[in-house]
Amino acid sequence: MTSELAKGSAAFKSVFGILDRVTKINLDDPQGKKPVTIQGNIKFNNVAFVYPGQPDAVILKDFNLKVSARSIIALVGPSGSGKSTIIGLMERFYDPVKGNITVDGTDLKILNLRCLREHIALVGKEPIFFGGGIKDNILYGRPTATKAEIIQAATVANAHHFISHLKDGDETYCGERGVQFSGGQKQCIAIARAIIKNLSILLLDEVTSALDGESEKVVQEALDRVM
Repeated sequence: MTSELAKGSAAFKSVFGILDRVTKINLDDPQGKKPVTIQGNIKFNNVAFVYPGQPDAVILKDFNLKVSARSIIALVGPSGSGKSTIIGLMERFYDPVKGNITVDGTDLKILNLRCLREHIALVGKEPIFFGGGIKDNILYGRPTATKAEIIQAATVANAHHFISHLKDGDETYCGERGVQFSGGQKQCIAIARAIIKNLSILLLDEVTSALDGESEKVVQEALDRVM
């Protein structure tokens, strides 16, 4: 009994130790530059990165990358090579342990974090859906968008055709995981949500990796239109 209590006490302290940590990257920090516009010129300068708690697992070492505004690049490599990590660093979920990352010549650490993320659109492998209809989920990208802009974004994203054939159209309820839609349909809706934000930086993280061949074709056609 004493042994179990000791284990429970240790676990309790461990959990609350984690909860009491103060993150070094604070989304609600009001400090930092807030540019009105971001062109999208991105540079990784001699970046090194390891995940906290895994100091021996070097993910990036002396990594350099230059992306000019309005250009398209693809990061290619095997699983675990750091592609998703680069996207996480770009959105500043983490900071490099060495080197720096700049947007339009300004270090990400100097930019206001919320402002930075408001200028980036991300489509990941497993898109997130919110309660409400398809239209509501697309509008989450830009709540002030007009009906015509929603249709335009959905058309470019290869989503308008299947949406228009649904009984309730873009009012069709999504649910939090969009379970009634195929993987390809979910990705196309997520791409429409990213498009409607009309931002200069669009990040795509393995958007077709979990799809079957037919769904991948539909999503790839959408990406071809976007790019």
